[in-house]
Amino acid sequence: METDSPSLKFAADRMLGRLVKWLRVIGQDVIYGQHLTGYGLIRAARAETRLILTRDRRLKQKQPPPFIFIESDHYREQLRQVIQDCGLKTGQGLFARCVVCNALLQTRDKETVEKLVPPYVFSTQEKFSWCPKCQRIYWPATHHEKMLEELRMIGIG
Repeated sequence: METDSPSLKFAADRMLGRLVKWLRVIGQDVIYGQHLTGYGLIRAARAETRLILTRDRRLKQKQPPPFIFIESDHYREQLRQVIQDCGLKTGQGLFARCVVCNALLQTRDKETVEKLVPPYVFSTQEKFSWCPKCQRIYWPATHHEKMLEELRMIGIG
């Protein structure tokens, strides 16, 4: 499946939590949750025209929309497979989505987060992003660097 469409969206089954997190880190739109298994996964994928990511070998028998069977149990290999199979460009959109709820992050002025982040974070960081859906606040600190290093180890970025 060769595509680099910005409209490519995914629906991942509940066995792929770590893969979902890392796909969101690289900016991909991925729905995920305990309800997304079997026919629930198929319904959600059809309703939103999403490509299914699954480890469920029996899914094929349920006449699903397009899907990718994820071969490996290891999230690094899973991420490589999805990037390769879908022809994803990974340099754009890094850290653009909430890794928890999938919403697009919005930039926040530093002054607006003073009471929402620890004092040390406020005094040492200049850039902040905010999730309008789950209200989480993100900033590029050491965890950001560790994630970038992990992506480089995987061969991305």
